[in-house]
Amino acid sequence: MNEESLANLIVVKRSGKKVNFDGTKIAIAIKKGFDSIEGKYNEDDVNKIYKKVIDKIVSGNYEKIQIEEIQDLIEDALKKENYIDVYNSFADYREKRNQSREIFFEEKRKHKFLKALEKLGLSTKETSEEISRDKNTTEILQSYGSTVAEEFATSYLMKKRHADAHENGDIYINKLEYYPMGTTESCQIDLEKLFAGGFDANNSSMREPKSISSYIMLACVAIASNQHDQDGEQSIPAFDYYMAPGIIKTFKKEFRQSIYDILEYTDFDKFIAINGIEREIDKISSIDFDIEIFYKFTRESEELKRMFRIVYANALRKTERSTYQALEGFVHDINSICEARPITVNLGTDTSKEGRMITKNILKTICKGIGENKKPINPKVVFKIKEGINLKETDPNYDLLKEACEVAIQTKNISFSFLDAQYNSQFYKEGDYNTEVAYFSDGSRIIDNYIDKEKEVVGGRGVISSTVINLPRIAFRHRDDEKGFFEALEHRMHDVKDQLLERLEIQSNKRVYNFPFLMKQFVWFDSDRLREEDDKVRRILKQGSMQISFTGLSEALILLTKSKDLDNKKAKDLGLKIINKMQQETMEFSKKYGLNFVLAGNENKNLDTAFLELDRVIFGKVKDVTDKDKYTSSFELAFEKDMEKKIKWEAPFFEIVNGGHMIGVTLPEVKGIKDDKEKLAKEVDELLKIIKVLHKNEIGYAVIEK
Repeated sequence: MNEESLANLIVVKRSGKKVNFDGTKIAIAIKKGFDSIEGKYNEDDVNKIYKKVIDKIVSGNYEKIQIEEIQDLIEDALKKENYIDVYNSFADYREKRNQSREIFFEEKRKHKFLKALEKLGLSTKETSEEISRDKNTTEILQSYGSTVAEEFATSYLMKKRHADAHENGDIYINKLEYYPMGTTESCQIDLEKLFAGGFDANNSSMREPKSISSYIMLACVAIASNQHDQDGEQSIPAFDYYMAPGIIKTFKKEFRQSIYDILEYTDFDKFIAINGIEREIDKISSIDFDIEIFYKFTRESEELKRMFRIVYANALRKTERSTYQALEGFVHDINSICEARPITVNLGTDTSKEGRMITKNILKTICKGIGENKKPINPKVVFKIKEGINLKETDPNYDLLKEACEVAIQTKNISFSFLDAQYNSQFYKEGDYNTEVAYFSDGSRIIDNYIDKEKEVVGGRGVISSTVINLPRIAFRHRDDEKGFFEALEHRMHDVKDQLLERLEIQSNKRVYNFPFLMKQFVWFDSDRLREEDDKVRRILKQGSMQISFTGLSEALILLTKSKDLDNKKAKDLGLKIINKMQQETMEFSKKYGLNFVLAGNENKNLDTAFLELDRVIFGKVKDVTDKDKYTSSFELAFEKDMEKKIKWEAPFFEIVNGGHMIGVTLPEVKGIKDDKEKLAKEVDELLKIIKVLHKNEIGYAVIEK
């Protein structure tokens, strides 16, 4: 290498400006490329490539050399020396830098960027009023920030083909405005693990809760805090089990205090061993116990026995009241601070007296509403159904299922999951509620773990990111070519996989300190393995799901079969063939990349509308396809009014679409049902019959639609 001979070499920058050659800048550029690959290379590798590049420049006898030529030489050297991963990283960064320059220096992109800002009201009074209506200053500022972030993501952070597919309506990249931040989407929060020993939130230290009110309050704090670190839904996978210890602690406190209150006004303290009673209270592990265990302290006094019975009844009553008040506050608080995003609690399978008290009272407070006849938006309750627990009249929690049905008929907050469906029950371990499949309100399902079968649990896991495929768009382009449809579908699946992996790179390069609650408080599964704030989160993100979603299967089938009638073997078999193909691709992606790729049905009705409107512009108004308001979500059967036919047609898709699925159960609207107990009872009976049919047909998750 003869770097000295380059002293007179002129480097021409992209702007045309000429500067003297500086080898240090080349070395730094090469080093950045190697640094992007963690822990694999050292300075010797950097120097090796640097020498190769300098030698090439020297042997080229350049008088002037362009920046682009130098970058080409770096890429050539990396390829020839077989540093393929570094080459890919360097080339990708180079492409993104070029895109970034285009934003500001290429007129078309510059115009597009400015046009996005204009949507926020920079141009006209009308658009300004539209964006500002019913929004406070912070919300307006967030609107500006979201628009800029989305444009930055599509123009700079992702490949052009992915941005074009999103903009054109071939796909929809969820939570695009959060793309630059590298946030994950959603999480099933394990409150039992979080509460043990307490946790930190918003510069405050929260001690381990000691009563039901503090349990509920800290649940609210945890949800709100974790929401700041993610961009989607928050969920609690076993709310009844997690909150039950708070009831025991409250009961013991009330029981103890009631005894002291009575002793204060009587002479009983002379006859009983208070220390022994204290020890006996400490042993209580459930509020469901025989009060006669305290009779040994009564010296056979009937008055003292009566005192203990009164104390027990008073403690139960006060605990029940405290539980209701705490949950009433929870519902109000969640609606105040988390209104913009769904909050879900899964419950219904805890048969203990404490767990039942939680379930009963949250249903009660949701049904009551939040004042002035307003129904709460949050929380969404997923009532878990399991035979032997709450499905049959002889099951211990059957009464709670009936109460959940009553609330479901009167509000939009209750949905039902079915733990006995084979694809859910295979994970279930009796006595371990962390193996009870958990759902988000949109049907996203958490349990499968292809990369680590020993960690097929729900707590601490969620969706990393998700992208939706517009199936009717593919069908429109291959109406008379089934083979072409499947080839295009495979191509689209690979495109979405590449886009999710591209986004994962941004997410993986974030560090623990970027997520002060999700990672620092060990909410995300395995995040306790990251001991330093500066650690990258790459190795533990894989416990979440990479969700490839789809919508509009019914419309795609109508186009491919040229018939509105889909309730036949030909159409159903073709539908299953399409979804099986998509599932096979996700499984291959999981094996190849060591990640949890999953297939899910889209349940975003607004997106169904947006896709249809774009397709109507391109393909016109097509009967039974684009001549309506929106596409049919996911794999739902279009135009079918018979509930049992709909259930039987959709049932086989649930097992295949393992990342998220849903069936909508339509009930007739009955006016005045809340004030008419007879009407309500009949509706509950009808819903219970439908639930039995759903259970029989191996449905995983159902929502009630009015």
